[in-house]
Amino acid sequence: MGSTNGLINAQGKQPLLSFGVISDVQYADIPDGRSFLGVPRYYRHSILVLQRAIQKWNRQNPKFVMNFGDIIDGFCPKEQSFNAVKKLVEEFDNFNGAVYHMIGNHCLYNLPRDRLLPLLRIHTHDGHAFYDFSPIPEYRLVVLDGYDISAIGWPKDHPKTIEALKFLSEKNPNSDKNSPNGLTDLDRRFLMFNGAVGKEQLEWLDGVLLDATKSNQKVVICCHLPLDPGASSREALLWNYDEVMDVIHRYNCVKVCLAGHDHKGGHSIDSHGVHHRVLEAALECPPGTDAFGCIDVFDDRLSLSGTDRMKSTEMIFS
Repeated sequence: MGSTNGLINAQGKQPLLSFGVISDVQYADIPDGRSFLGVPRYYRHSILVLQRAIQKWNRQNPKFVMNFGDIIDGFCPKEQSFNAVKKLVEEFDNFNGAVYHMIGNHCLYNLPRDRLLPLLRIHTHDGHAFYDFSPIPEYRLVVLDGYDISAIGWPKDHPKTIEALKFLSEKNPNSDKNSPNGLTDLDRRFLMFNGAVGKEQLEWLDGVLLDATKSNQKVVICCHLPLDPGASSREALLWNYDEVMDVIHRYNCVKVCLAGHDHKGGHSIDSHGVHHRVLEAALECPPGTDAFGCIDVFDDRLSLSGTDRMKSTEMIFS
């Protein structure tokens, strides 16, 4: 485990890099509520979790921060959506360093992609929200767009919306496409609040991983939606997590996949030795509690020092 300042781990080594993580802030200026499963949600408190995270990160001084999506909640009144996202982005901007955002379903309930992505400063082509960057020569971070094929976020007549609705109608017989009623085991992921990585993005990912392999880089994959059933409830998985993992498993460069969305969190190591860490949600922190962390990056591991409800995790590469 890292020392209190997060700088030197048990082996006494300096990390190559550190970065902050938080997920599912889901802020809204509304009274507390509950999830479909009855888990309490603290919509106004979550911005305080974020503020405390930023204060702590500014003391720890990580190189950048990753926000794993769902910056505001779907229950946020729609006339407030734009200003609420703006307000949260401005909170993140109090961090003394770069902040990288990814999109989640709750972001897309509030704003269409063409309004959301500029606010989150995701500058890509054609409304896509996948990108990669290399903060140090040894490592590359890859951010996937889990709502590439999705019934939310794209215009109603967009080919991707049509493809997603056709897919859901084939996979989920319920009139409410967010209900897993009657669906068994892994089929329970075929819900409207999830999505898929499209063919073009899969090809892009393959190219990025090929390039990382040639450059001798280790890769960390980040996606709002989890990619391994061992780390997540069935209902939270990316529709085509298996196709994405098939691409990842072609290479040896991907060491860790980080995700949000499944609020309780989770950790697994898949059959190829890749770690999957789903991050606990800021939204479900009772007042006065927290869920965020700082990841120290070494050549042979990622070490997540979690605060409070976010569990600390050593992810040692096999």
